[in-house]
Amino acid sequence: MAAKISSLLRQTFKYPGKFFCNSFYTYSSEPFHPLPNRVPQWRTAEEAVAVIKSHDKVWIHGSSMTPTPLVEALAEHGKRGGLKNVELIHILTEGPLEVAKPEFQGVFRINALFLDKNTRGAVNEGRADFVPIFLSEIPLLFGRGIINLDVALVQVSPPDEHGFCTLGAAVECTRAAIINAKYIIGLVNPKVPRTFGDSVIHMSHIDTMVEGDMDLPGKDLGDSDEIERKIGQHIAGNLVSDGATLQMGIGTIPQAVCEQLTHHRDLGIHTEMFGDKLVELVELGCITNARKTISTGKIVVSFVIGSRKVYDFLDNNPFIMMHDVGFCNNIQNICQNPKVTAINSCIEVDLTGQVVADSIGHKMYSGVGGQVDFIRGAALGLDGLGKPIIAIKSCTKNDESKIVPIIKDGAGVVTTRAHAHYIVTEYGIAYLFGKNLRQRAYELINIAHPQHREELEKAAFGQLKCMPSP
Repeated sequence: MAAKISSLLRQTFKYPGKFFCNSFYTYSSEPFHPLPNRVPQWRTAEEAVAVIKSHDKVWIHGSSMTPTPLVEALAEHGKRGGLKNVELIHILTEGPLEVAKPEFQGVFRINALFLDKNTRGAVNEGRADFVPIFLSEIPLLFGRGIINLDVALVQVSPPDEHGFCTLGAAVECTRAAIINAKYIIGLVNPKVPRTFGDSVIHMSHIDTMVEGDMDLPGKDLGDSDEIERKIGQHIAGNLVSDGATLQMGIGTIPQAVCEQLTHHRDLGIHTEMFGDKLVELVELGCITNARKTISTGKIVVSFVIGSRKVYDFLDNNPFIMMHDVGFCNNIQNICQNPKVTAINSCIEVDLTGQVVADSIGHKMYSGVGGQVDFIRGAALGLDGLGKPIIAIKSCTKNDESKIVPIIKDGAGVVTTRAHAHYIVTEYGIAYLFGKNLRQRAYELINIAHPQHREELEKAAFGQLKCMPSP
């Protein structure tokens, strides 16, 4: 592939390859435009990451676009090169993430903006750090110079005849990161879907290219269970209208909602992420985006993860616009769309409506993410028809209630009780907006599991000094 692209470069640009290092003082960092007289060098992954030094700050492309071969090469370079205190910054990543293992303590320090199973242990054991931040505001860290990156590790689609690559299935915060980074290493993978919107980067902005050919990571969620289907039925049957603009994350509950939307019409999509089930709704004609105000007629998304089916759906498909989270998750953009229906999940909810979504007690679990961005965007919908929804199973796997009198010690409130509108379990829908604490407790107890309702009612009486009532 490298030889083929080198030939293409000679035909397109009419000049020999030349190696430069990015500098904000010598060129524009806007990645969409071609830089004259500049082409990247082709190197192995091991050669490419050798530029990384002790104390460097390194961005790692996330989600389905995690450049695993570059991360593995960096891990080896860290051990052999005697690196110390290299800071690795990223949102959620897929794969084993070698650099997060205990053996790399002191070599690398992860500074995660969102967690997944491959980084939770490191953060909770004190070997890595976590930054609480709204997903929409992560690009500001780079734009305002709060974080200045030395190197960005990204995965891209092969350049076209004009030299343009794309960030494939994940733009998220990476576009902002590559604008900020002094040096960019691109893993060029023919299995990366070619996408439209903010995902485009001209290859002249990439300092070193590495050839790769590997499948993208996927998420197989399996079938929704009975409880999830009931939650999906409550939401789809009562809270999603024809012509609504939807935001849904990845997970079994959003999947269950999608399964119940097959008879809806003129739905629009403006969401930070989606997976396979949304493709099925497109194929059924349920999604037209015709009534949307922002990017009318097009799906707006920031990153995608699922099976090969969804990556093939993305590939060279102008129906989907991949956008930076600074645009996609911007409340001022979200609220302009019609009937914005934001569907998010959480870990627990207390009887006043406080929503815990990033931690289990003191243990960090995920992150703030885009929940508040979309909950607020829906609540502020200009048409007054938005629906901010938190969906949650009534019980944990151990039959403990997820609707609780008091949140766990150390747990983080992501969505405040003032932001909470609709809470949905398999037992129904609690509408909290405009309700006082006594009424909120009543609504939430009514959608808790029956075996916990008496206990919750007693706890509410103890706190409020009156019985919960409508």
